[in-house]
Amino acid sequence: MFKIGDFSKLCRVSVRMLRYYDEMGLLKPARVDNFTGYRYYSAHQLSRLNRILALRDLGLSLDQIAQILKEGLTSDQIRGMLKLKKAELRREIADGQQRLERIETWLEREELMISNYNVVIKKVEPVLVAETRGVAPDMEQIPSTLNTLFDRVAAYLVEQGYATAPLTSADNFLPAITIYYDMEYNHQNVQLGACLPLTKPIPSGENIEVKELPALDMVASVIHNGSFSGLGEAYKALMEWIEANQYQVCGPNRELNLAYERNGDPSKYVTEIQFPVSKA
Repeated sequence: MFKIGDFSKLCRVSVRMLRYYDEMGLLKPARVDNFTGYRYYSAHQLSRLNRILALRDLGLSLDQIAQILKEGLTSDQIRGMLKLKKAELRREIADGQQRLERIETWLEREELMISNYNVVIKKVEPVLVAETRGVAPDMEQIPSTLNTLFDRVAAYLVEQGYATAPLTSADNFLPAITIYYDMEYNHQNVQLGACLPLTKPIPSGENIEVKELPALDMVASVIHNGSFSGLGEAYKALMEWIEANQYQVCGPNRELNLAYERNGDPSKYVTEIQFPVSKA
């Protein structure tokens, strides 16, 4: 029999970890002295400890290891757990590789370090909205066209009893979402969708569609603070980042008005721009 300290030196596992394995039920001492409380281990326990260490080295959690040791899983079940861990590690490696590439891009393009726009990759959850669509004749008329479209949706929400009057604009339904359906940059006849988020379903109406905007697994997102007139710089920074980091746009982009009040102080506006992307 070995005292816990001697067993720790023999197997090169800390006393703290041996005590933790004891608490977890993974490796109980062969004997515990009733008077002193000293833990004693047998040399025969080294094979069990080595199995624990081998499974830990494969990346399995202690809970998973306990399941393997306690329940006597079949080899097929253990292989299944290892295949899941293999897939998890591959995802982590892929995520790490993409992060490494983004770091390299930052180092190569030092101007990004001092940019006002920091681009992040994130996932977007689905959102229930009421949407109406329209066409802006040219770029200059996008703001006025969107005001008309959002007012149309807001009026419909009042009509359906979802919101109460007086309501003349969409200001109280933030974040209002604009969808640019043109996949290429257009100067004329810009296809727009004006969406107001809903917390519960209501019927669709004439020119108003109630639907769920789908989840997006990967969007490149940037935040713009200030007037809409400065959005061009945000778009420029975002598109340069997408190209530099070897992504490609794979769907209509969205603008979210996170802080906005019509006829309010434009310097206080907060807008998020989102582009669905995939690795090129």
